[in-house]
Parts: sequence; structure tokens; C-alpha cells
Amino acid sequence: MTHVADFDQMTCPTPRSQYERVLLGHGSGGKLSADLIQRVFLAELGNEVLSSLEDSATLSLDSQTNLPNHRNSGPRIAFTTDSFVVKPLFFPGGDIGKLAVHGTVNDLAVAGATPLYLSAAFILEEGFAIESLQRIVVSMRQACDEAGVTLVTGDTKVVDRGKGDEVFITTTGIGLHAANRELSIRNARPGDQIIVSGTIGDHGMTIMSTREGIEFETALESDTAPLNDLTRVMLDACPSIRVMRDPTRGGVSSTLNELATASKVGISLDEASIPVRAEVHSACEMLGLDPMYVANEGKLIVVVPEQDCQSLLTVMKQHSRGRDAAVIGSVVADHTGMVVMRSLIGGQRVVTMLAGEQLPRIC
Repeated sequence: MTHVADFDQMTCPTPRSQYERVLLGHGSGGKLSADLIQRVFLAELGNEVLSSLEDSATLSLDSQTNLPNHRNSGPRIAFTTDSFVVKPLFFPGGDIGKLAVHGTVNDLAVAGATPLYLSAAFILEEGFAIESLQRIVVSMRQACDEAGVTLVTGDTKVVDRGKGDEVFITTTGIGLHAANRELSIRNARPGDQIIVSGTIGDHGMTIMSTREGIEFETALESDTAPLNDLTRVMLDACPSIRVMRDPTRGGVSSTLNELATASKVGISLDEASIPVRAEVHSACEMLGLDPMYVANEGKLIVVVPEQDCQSLLTVMKQHSRGRDAAVIGSVVADHTGMVVMRSLIGGQRVVTMLAGEQLPRIC
């Protein structure tokens, strides 16, 4: 059996990164995505804010000009953007419109900000049914109402028939940070505990099972949901929270690998503690997938000092969005930059970042 101490000496093969053309895997949220961001985007566009790779940018408002400036100490805003290309457009528990609102709201919420305003840009394919578009827009309005945000501006473009895939949506969000709140993926410290707010893999496996026509005795639904009320309750009860992230593309595995790398720590997980619905587990087994790599759209990962862990967990379980919350592991000083999991049978394995594209077009 390999011991944890030996993991620092281990290397795993990764996909060749110097591709001449874009692959589906470049949108996976895993290793290929990280390479594309570093090699192409940050190489030319990188700056102090963008290169931090947080879920949203934090900018201060200059008290004299009211212009954003990340260098001064005025009121701070959170600013984020995301695009949604899910297929099918409508799925159990949600649709692309609801997903677009929730995804952007949640990027602001896990940064510790209060989401306020959204924009939406639609790329429509010629021939797309107006009835379907109206259904999506109604869903977006309902999602905005639920999250307490207002969609204040937008844009629409139409591409030739066959040049798109019905509809793509890009949403951008602005939120307001509370004073003296500094959440960051670089904040994790050895001894901290890691909590997930609920069962993992629900969204990705709902999309995949819908495509494949897999049915279960109990309905499998996407977990897409706004998390800003949950994060508000969490931060009010536990101001010591160090990190919050929503494990969307690339799943819990990619999120924790990013955290371990950014904070220069190791992550130790207990597989038996990770909540997975029976239907999700069954679907993953049928399709040869690992729920650790499957996207979530209504869950979050939180890192908190050990002394505050149980009180925070209690608060989360009292909220409808966190009733299945569980402590799944801890931050350690060993195997820096790596995630190691104790398996159900007692062994240990390295949980690497998603290498390619496990589930295309899921968000």
C-alpha cells in the first residue's frame, strides 16, 4: 500500500498541453482548462485581479471618483461573468435560463458578496422556437426573483441556422462586499476543516441521464439553486470562514485541487463522509464516471478553522440549501498541492484534477 508520505514523489501522466486547436476538454474546468487560461488568456491579459483566479473579481470604489480601482480602500464590489451552453436546454429541476442566473449569483455569493444586478446576453440560432425562448426568459425572471437580484441590461444576437445550437447565454453579475471580509482560495491553512453543503454530482448526472434515457425509481433532478441566502447565514454565524467555492465544472475534485495549489497546502478527504445520492452513484457506475468529477450547480465547498467547524455545520444543516451538509476532510501540511482520499476499503488514492472532458455541455 502506498503511504501518504510517498505521494509527494508521485507524478501522473497528463494530456499534452500544446494543442494547435481548441478541444472540448479545454472547457472541462480541469487540467486542459487551466492550461488554456494560463497559456493563452493570462499570458496576454493577466493582471493583479484577473490572475488571482477567484470566482469573482473584487474591486474597490474610489471615494472621489466612484470608479472601480482594486488598489484603494473604498466600498468594494464583486464582479463576475459566465457563459452557459447546456444541452439539453430543459432538464429535470431546471433549464438553461435558471442555470444562467444561479451560476452567476453563486459566483458572487461564494466570494462573500451580496448579489445585486445581472446582465444577460443571448446568442440565438435562426429557427429557434420563440415559445422555447419565452419559457427560458420566464424561468430567468423567476430565478432572479428567488435570488433577490435584478437583471438590468442585456444584448441579443442571431446567428445563421446551423451556426449555433439553439441558444447560448452569457450572464454578468455585480455584488457588494461587506467591510473587512476577505475570502480567498489562498486562505486555507493546515488544520482547517472542509465542508460540502450537500450531495454531489446531482446536476451533471441529471444532464447525462436525461441524454442517455436512464430512468430511476426515484426522480433524479439538477441541484441548480441560488446559494446567496445560505452564504449570508453562514457568514453571519461564522465570520472566520476562510474560503467558499462552488464546485461546478470539474466537480469537487477540480475545486479542491485548485484550492490546494493556490493555498500551498495538502487536502485529506474521507470518501465515506462525502454525500452522494444513491441514484447519482448508480448512474455514475453505469456510465463509468466518478461523482468527484461531476458538476454541481447548487452546492458549495467551505473551508473553516477547526474550532468553528461544528457550529457552522449546525447552522448549515438548519438551512434548506444545506440540510445534507457534511465534513468531508481537512487541510494538511503534507503533500502540498495534492488531494488525497481515504477510500471506502481503507486504502488511499490521489484525487487529481479532471484531465479532459468527462461530461460535455453540462452548464
